[in-house]
Amino acid sequence: MAYNLQPLITILEGILDPHQPRWIVDENNPQLQSLFDKATSLQKLLHSNSSFTKLDTQIREVTHQAEDILESHMVHHMLSGSDCVRFTLSTPDLQQVTRHLDSLMEQAEKLLEMGDEKMLRELDSAIEQLKLVDKKMPSSSSSSSKSAVVVGIDEDLMQLKDRLIGLQQKNLEIVPIVGMGGIGKTTLAQKLYEDPLIVDHFAYRAWATISQHYNTRQILKSLLRCITGQEFDKHIDELKVMLYKSLFGRKYLIVLDDIWSTRFWDEIRMYFPDNNNGSRIVITTRESDVANYADSLSLQHQVRLLSEYESWNLLHQLVFGEEECPLVLQEIGRKIAKDCGGLPLAISVIGGLVSKMERSEDVWRKIGDNVIAAISGSDERCYSILSLSYNHLPNHLKPCFLYMGAFPEDYEISGPRLVQLWVAEGFVKSNGERCLEEEAEDWLKSLVERNLFMVREYNKYGKPKRYNMHDMLRDVCIRKCDEDKFMNGPNKFTFSNLRRMIFHRSDEMEDVNDSTDSMTLTRSVICIDFWSGFPSDAFFAARLLRVLDLMDMRFDSFQTVIFEFVNLRFLAVSCNSSIPRGISRLWNLQTLIAPNCEFDEPAELWKLSELRHLKVNGIELLKDEAMKYSVLKKLQSIVSVKVPKDEATSLDGFLKSVPNIKKLFIIDSLRTTFTAIDLSYLHKLEILKLGCMRAISSPNGFGHCFTVIFACNIRKLYLYRCEMILGAWRTLCALHKLEVLMISFCSCDEEWELADRDVFPSLQFLYLKDLRIVHWIADETNFPRLRHLRVYYCEDLEEIPSGIGEIPTLQLIELVECSESAVASAERIVEEQSENGNNDLKLRILQKHDDDDDE
Repeated sequence: MAYNLQPLITILEGILDPHQPRWIVDENNPQLQSLFDKATSLQKLLHSNSSFTKLDTQIREVTHQAEDILESHMVHHMLSGSDCVRFTLSTPDLQQVTRHLDSLMEQAEKLLEMGDEKMLRELDSAIEQLKLVDKKMPSSSSSSSKSAVVVGIDEDLMQLKDRLIGLQQKNLEIVPIVGMGGIGKTTLAQKLYEDPLIVDHFAYRAWATISQHYNTRQILKSLLRCITGQEFDKHIDELKVMLYKSLFGRKYLIVLDDIWSTRFWDEIRMYFPDNNNGSRIVITTRESDVANYADSLSLQHQVRLLSEYESWNLLHQLVFGEEECPLVLQEIGRKIAKDCGGLPLAISVIGGLVSKMERSEDVWRKIGDNVIAAISGSDERCYSILSLSYNHLPNHLKPCFLYMGAFPEDYEISGPRLVQLWVAEGFVKSNGERCLEEEAEDWLKSLVERNLFMVREYNKYGKPKRYNMHDMLRDVCIRKCDEDKFMNGPNKFTFSNLRRMIFHRSDEMEDVNDSTDSMTLTRSVICIDFWSGFPSDAFFAARLLRVLDLMDMRFDSFQTVIFEFVNLRFLAVSCNSSIPRGISRLWNLQTLIAPNCEFDEPAELWKLSELRHLKVNGIELLKDEAMKYSVLKKLQSIVSVKVPKDEATSLDGFLKSVPNIKKLFIIDSLRTTFTAIDLSYLHKLEILKLGCMRAISSPNGFGHCFTVIFACNIRKLYLYRCEMILGAWRTLCALHKLEVLMISFCSCDEEWELADRDVFPSLQFLYLKDLRIVHWIADETNFPRLRHLRVYYCEDLEEIPSGIGEIPTLQLIELVECSESAVASAERIVEEQSENGNNDLKLRILQKHDDDDDE
């Protein structure tokens, strides 16, 4: 990959920041500024043209050298014990790195000036060679799609044929077929293109394969050849006019296979006339945003992976045809098919391999021991096809894609954790208006839209929660990591001083234990699926670590050697003891995840000025009013804080110290007496959980209550073991952006009556859990946008208000352990809606439910 210089740029930005309190940058400032300017210029050049593969190794080495000089210097001074130091570096070191960057800039500019045409010729040649291996251009006389073995697409064909020849749409319609590489988009399009009904329905049909580096003139010639049966050798502008005239007034079907670029669509779209006669354009693409760009109103047909049954059916046909599979091979054969992950390309490759081998259990079991390795070793076609998606990525997304290679097969990682790791690694650059996490979340969404990451789990609000990668793409990822020395692959420790070391088993650490030097420049250590133990002795030499993820390991006590890793940005640890004094030494720390830990000296946390995310076991606020909180402008999420008894001033002082907080959990386990909690100045607060609060009321409440003045931008609100009294409901109605409201184990009146003016204008999800409500009086006007209503363990509730069924957006009513009368009322609501033609409303009744707040 064209190496991402963003981590180096991030380091330099931190050093040169005039507001940072750690360093005094004096005589080195011009050199550092020059280094920053040159790195930024080179990065821009690489972003504008990602084809500088010949420079990859040099760029990586120079960038790593610069990072090592800078971070080694910072860590040395931090460990020396000095609170404030002058940032003084060896001028020759800086000059050497700067000269290397100058040289790389010159080489890159020469490649742009001299090599554009040559590079394009090489790319065209490579693409043509790939097309020879993977022929995808059907013609009217081609029998390739007819002879191809396909399964599992009958339903897709029916749906798509209906869209192509259905009478409901006369206007020209774009029909996008979307999915990851190798999933069968082209095969599906071929079946449609040659289907007899389609052939009879359209007067003219034309097919063109676009690919990443397309030639518009050749595409136009291909389309005209299909339409007219003639070969034209004219200027591109003449060909465009001819295409338009050839299609004008006629019913046509155009298939544009393998589109990667919105630029191509802009270039050719105007030459497909809308004849208002049911003409159609089918496009196949790996990228959802390209399909959406072509027609944002057209429904994308997402090609799914094959089921286990369909996978075995396809493998069986490829290997045995009409013959029966011997019983002795069926079990291992089904496993081989399953391990292909439903990807037709992978099944086709493994099918071709085993069809040529001896039909014996021993031989098949050797294949079944590692199907992905067998596919990779037997056919480079699969790797080449899938690699196209990686090669097409913009440079800033390539390290984010490669990072998924750190996790085992089928491992599912949460979105926030992945985003926080990317930020800690320094991959992400803010555009100035948005925070790093918002930018990274868009990048994650982009990788999903490009069909490179898969959403494996959604939360109860329908939002993506956990992600992983198809095994075949993971194989591409690991091989690219190996090529670029991005991280060690599984069981591979062949390179010394790798930047990222990933361990999936404790015995893997023994491979590096003998060489302390092997990890002196390591920046990341991630341990997955560990249950005990601690990293090897070599691990202690990794003084430049940015990421230390030990969340899957279990310790009896916190390892204080971690305090030596003063360069850490991300720390995740799980242990059964408290964290001793010393955490404030980790001055660079951005994310701290220690959900089971308390702190011997919690006040140290509030000295971490770079802190962005904190997830701990109820960190206590300062009790001494004289102690002032540092203003933590970068802190965005805290789970959770405990309020000291009778210390309302501590909470007020703390809230003023986190002006940009977005997610906040406050637990009042000691039943503190408040008069008010004022959150109104937390303008970025979106997710709030209040636990064990003595009472919540409106501003007109009585003396034994306290008032919560909520932030106006709250979208999700969780109330847990609070007292809901007086005007509390009306207070919540005033939160006009509130989308999710969960109320659990809260004490409240037996009657909950909402007046006409009590409206939750944006509420989509309402969860009531273990409440003592008996009578609930409300109707559709109180919840105009409600989608899901879930009532858990409200055994006293007599019925669901009948007016709830009239909410036009309501999709689901879910009851768990509720009274028979409440269940009966819900059943009546759904039945009445069904009789009125509303079949979208569903009812789900469960006896038990393992609830998850999805915070």
